Amino acid sequence: MSQIHNSQFSVHNSEKILVIALPGLGDALMSTPMLALLRKAKPEAEIHVLVMFAATRELFLTNPNLDHIHYFDFINANKFEGFLYLLHLRKMSFDVSINIYPENRREYNFFSYLLGAKKRIGIHYGHRNWQNLNWLNTDLIPEDDSYHCVEENVRLLSAIGITPEIKEESLPNLELHLLPEHLAFAEEWMNDHILQFSIPNSQFRIGFHAGTALFKNHIRRRWAPEKFAELAKRLKRELGATIFLFGGPDDIEPNEIIMRLCEDDIIEVKTKSIMDSVAIMQKMTLFVSNDSALMHIAGALDLPTVAIFGPTNETYVHPWKTKYEIVQTGIECRPCFYYSPKPLTCYRNPEEHFLCMRNIEVEMVYDAVVRLT
Repeated sequence: MSQIHNSQFSVHNSEKILVIALPGLGDALMSTPMLALLRKAKPEAEIHVLVMFAATRELFLTNPNLDHIHYFDFINANKFEGFLYLLHLRKMSFDVSINIYPENRREYNFFSYLLGAKKRIGIHYGHRNWQNLNWLNTDLIPEDDSYHCVEENVRLLSAIGITPEIKEESLPNLELHLLPEHLAFAEEWMNDHILQFSIPNSQFRIGFHAGTALFKNHIRRRWAPEKFAELAKRLKRELGATIFLFGGPDDIEPNEIIMRLCEDDIIEVKTKSIMDSVAIMQKMTLFVSNDSALMHIAGALDLPTVAIFGPTNETYVHPWKTKYEIVQTGIECRPCFYYSPKPLTCYRNPEEHFLCMRNIEVEMVYDAVVRLT
């Protein structure tokens, strides 16, 4: 389906730009500074975005820099339906398409080729570039491991003559807009739980996210739920904090473990909408998270964030433009992850697999929380 909004920007015969944002919520959120710069540089252009996750669509629905959102569930639809949908979009005759960073998969590059924009912009990746068909794009920007994902996305704009200074302090914030109904939901939810759990309204509130995406073995990026539970008890006991546990459908298992171990020491946040959860997150004092989409949402909300990192690289994905502390072991083989379809793998001896996560102790995360308070 397609969602159309901000129609005041739609101009007859205007330049049509399609941003292909098929990865998950966190990666999509890290493209929003690029979208803001694109809109500023091309106020008359028609800017479209293509997504395949409902949560990503929900995130973009309130973004003022977009004119059209095209949503199709490529994962659960059959290939023929997906092919027909891409042919439908091809008829819109895009002038430019941009594959956001990181989209180092052959499917995404084939989609870009099939959509048929005259100028197809992407990244020339340092790993598996040829196998993943990045050469199907017409303009490639060399990947640079020294940049954050936000900066890599902004660098893509150089292919159409937009060249802002590539420095975090000079670039826009992550863009996330809550509607009045989301804020009203969060206010009612919080008031109900303040009464139910006898929480003082001014209480020090810490949000937890113990999950990650499940694809490509990224479950290995999760800090142990038992350690999250131990941390929750200590934060309540020593800092008087109230702990709120966030997560979505992929996070049911770790959240159940934490809830069972914590009993009354933690409050689980369950909503039907990602933006309702975001509105509740906005009421937190601080956030503790694995490297995940909710970590980036915390950054977009300007929440001080303790980010727990194992095999992934904090240079690429540290919380953007907010106060943060990175907790990692310093083990010599990390970070080992790079962007490709290849599942996350540890090359250490089996008994030492993913020591980068397993060796992170509760004390290390607790101390990071204290430094941010």
